[in-house]
Amino acid sequence: MHEVNERVEKLSAQFEEQAVKDDEAGRLTDETVATMRSAGVVRLLQPREFGGYESTPGEFYRTVMALAARNPAAGWVGGVVGIHPWELALSDRKLQQELWGEHGENADTWISSPYAPNGRARRVEGGFLFSGHWQFASGSDHCDWAVLGGIVTDDDGSISIPPDMRHFVLPRADYEIQQDSWDVIGLAGTGSKDIIVRDAFIPEHRALNAHEVSEGILAERNRPGNPLYAMPFGVMFSSAISASTLGIAEGALAAFLAYTRQRVTIVGSRAAEDPHQLSNLGEAAADLDASRTHLLATMDRMYDDVLSGKPITIEARAEARRNQVRASRRATDAVDELFRRAGGGSLRRDQPFQRYWRDVHAAMNHLCNVADPIYEGWSRDQFGLSAGVRVLV
Repeated sequence: MHEVNERVEKLSAQFEEQAVKDDEAGRLTDETVATMRSAGVVRLLQPREFGGYESTPGEFYRTVMALAARNPAAGWVGGVVGIHPWELALSDRKLQQELWGEHGENADTWISSPYAPNGRARRVEGGFLFSGHWQFASGSDHCDWAVLGGIVTDDDGSISIPPDMRHFVLPRADYEIQQDSWDVIGLAGTGSKDIIVRDAFIPEHRALNAHEVSEGILAERNRPGNPLYAMPFGVMFSSAISASTLGIAEGALAAFLAYTRQRVTIVGSRAAEDPHQLSNLGEAAADLDASRTHLLATMDRMYDDVLSGKPITIEARAEARRNQVRASRRATDAVDELFRRAGGGSLRRDQPFQRYWRDVHAAMNHLCNVADPIYEGWSRDQFGLSAGVRVLV
């Protein structure tokens, strides 16, 4: 077990205690963030020369799961924000030094997103003028930078075919967080607020070509020979979403067990002795174990292939995405089966189980957990057809 994962386990009681406060605040509290920073969660995939651990993907996902099981919002932010140092390790070294300091003295810099190409950038001398409005910037209140998706336009605003898509990296002074934009019933504590940019100047070195990111071109250029950064972006990011989702589902199972141990049914019997409850519990626990194994084994196998120098094919990427979305769906279905048998008392707001149930369903609304296009893409690849862009990004 990685030392960061060990620290998360030791701090589990603190993370659990903060979960309700995070939800009530509509963002991670300063206390939760301080605890995450002390554990080093967001630095797991960060380069060593900039104060990170440069761990394996599997170590990162296992840690995200452990955190999400105790505090879904913290696990979600840990997964999303924690993947950004991995991507930005591919960027121009000048940008890395701006983010983390020349020698990693700002190693705990947090970076938000999202990547949706909502921004429009017009070329000017030395870079771009950039504007846009994005939703779902998880953990944004605690981030000093943001990486935002956008498209480069001509002077008249027209877009080339194919579009020139970039990931633009901005310091906090160059964007606005819309504070009243996050009022939700699930994952409330993530503080996934809107970000607005108005004509910010972005130097050329802070605009990463999205195609070069997703196809490993930047990895070959800026991190040659390093297997961690040779992993495909689309698989790495989507698996962070799935790891958070699975961790929340595992937390739901623990909450169900704790609730059912004390539950007495309306007819006066112990729920823990009900054969239907016990049968359902065994099935759900097995499905959650299967989901965890499915995701982690897939990512460990892909990392082993990269270590051995094997190229990551479209087929391998499509399979990894197929396994990722299936793991999330299977885990959520298992939580639903538990919820259907938990009784009306589980709806009470003082019962953690209902919060985990809401949070896991909120997680399933993320684009990376939408399964049908991924299943279709994998199936198309089996017949020699184009798998589609969704399995690649």
